Amino acid sequence: MAVEVTLRKWGNSLGGVFPKSFVEEHKLKPEDTILVDVVKKTDLSAIFGSLKFKKSAQQMKDEERKGWE
Repeated sequence: MAVEVTLRKWGNSLGGVFPKSFVEEHKLKPEDTILVDVVKKTDLSAIFGSLKFKKSAQQMKDEERKGWE
């Protein structure tokens, strides 16, 4: 299950704050050891729309539909 965790400064380290519902669902308690798979969220707005096609989306759709008739 994926959960969004916000990191906060904790002394010289970083600590993650898990939502209460996630903690209760997984029966987590202080001093438990867990395995964390890190996937950093990225802002994709810079690349969204950056792909340029030789044909419009409508032209590509029309070509694909020709074989459906």
